[in-house]
Amino acid sequence: MKIGSSRLRLSPPAVLALLYVSMILAGAFLLWLPMSQTGAMRFADALFTATSAVTVTGLVVVDTGADFTVLGQGIIAALIQFGGLGLMVFAVLVLSAFGIPLGMPHKVMLREDLNQATVSDLGKLVRLILLVALACEAVGAVILAFVFIPEFGWAHGSWSAVFHAISAFNNAGFSLYPDSLSAWVAHPVVNLVVPLMFILGGLGFIVVGDVYQKRRWRTLTLHSKLMIFGTFLLIVIGTALFGVLEWHNPVTLGGLEDTGARLWASWFQGVTPRTAGFNTIDTSGMGEAASLMTMVLMVVGGGSTSTAGGVKVTTLIVMILATIAFFRRQPTLHVFGRSLGLEEVLKVMALGTISVVVMFTGLFVMSLTQEGPFLDTCFEVVSAFGTVGLSRGQTGELDGLGRAVIMVIMFLGRVGPLSLGFFLAARTAPRVRYPEAKVYLG
Repeated sequence: MKIGSSRLRLSPPAVLALLYVSMILAGAFLLWLPMSQTGAMRFADALFTATSAVTVTGLVVVDTGADFTVLGQGIIAALIQFGGLGLMVFAVLVLSAFGIPLGMPHKVMLREDLNQATVSDLGKLVRLILLVALACEAVGAVILAFVFIPEFGWAHGSWSAVFHAISAFNNAGFSLYPDSLSAWVAHPVVNLVVPLMFILGGLGFIVVGDVYQKRRWRTLTLHSKLMIFGTFLLIVIGTALFGVLEWHNPVTLGGLEDTGARLWASWFQGVTPRTAGFNTIDTSGMGEAASLMTMVLMVVGGGSTSTAGGVKVTTLIVMILATIAFFRRQPTLHVFGRSLGLEEVLKVMALGTISVVVMFTGLFVMSLTQEGPFLDTCFEVVSAFGTVGLSRGQTGELDGLGRAVIMVIMFLGRVGPLSLGFFLAARTAPRVRYPEAKVYLG
């Protein structure tokens, strides 16, 4: 289906991409206004910040808490909310508020924005998204207020709680403090509430709604089971590996006071690469092995129809299942008493291919034009593609071209690699069938 006039026909993914570009430009203009900043900021810095906020990445080239006024920080929070929940969700909300029925073009765009296969029950899904998001952010803000208000006072403490609640649930990673949440590396409330919020946001609204409605493992959908199982496994592996790899590193875990602080930091850093972007230790001080593990987790990301980025947990699981099925000579994939067909495998293959091409192209350009350790460059590119926001310190050192490349990668990571593929490809039915042939692989 095409959307647009007879002269200009744009596919839903293209229209959706234009909406995100428009939101980024509008946000950059608002952040560039004198009332939004505490000093003289270049438009390029405002544009990078707006891109990072709308794509819920969290990479920054200025100090969010020091260089922006409360109004500017509020604009960033609004951009995070729009980008995290999806622009079409808010468009549907506005149309419903004015009593305007949702037409088929809007439904198709909403389907693309929410990564759904059909246009059925989209209104119900929008209501679920808003309910889950606002409820989680409100509860998270109230709990975080008990941490920030005693330390910063009512005004700044309350706003800090609200800002970090929005940033956490939307997996944005923006913080009002230059060292992110490192000041609370051993604080139980911060280490429980913030990760819980970005885990819920990263699971996906469909999973949260499914669990709330059914509340029994046996009756959950296959998607929910795969997401819960995969998320749990990745959290355990990430936490354990980070603790083992960094336990004696004096710059990260080894420099903390006691075992309790090291365990809290291991937990937080094992979870945050799943596109959250907050950190409680010096990310630039991580060893090569821990950095590589973090990059793998950043590529995987969270769940479909969530605030997280990456290729998604279900994609990784289907890839593993397809590999197992190939060696077992099974024509279909079997998991949790259900089967997956060829279409899911082809979709995973397309997603993986496009993702690799985007990351390697960005890495190639960055390697040619930017100075600095290769590991830091790889980390930056992967963080941008996974819309994570973790950095080893290279973001602020990038020149104009480097920032442009990172902004493009952040944008593609948020809009989605498959949307890029659908935008470039045309759907055609084959007119001729050819005889099969063999190609030797491996």
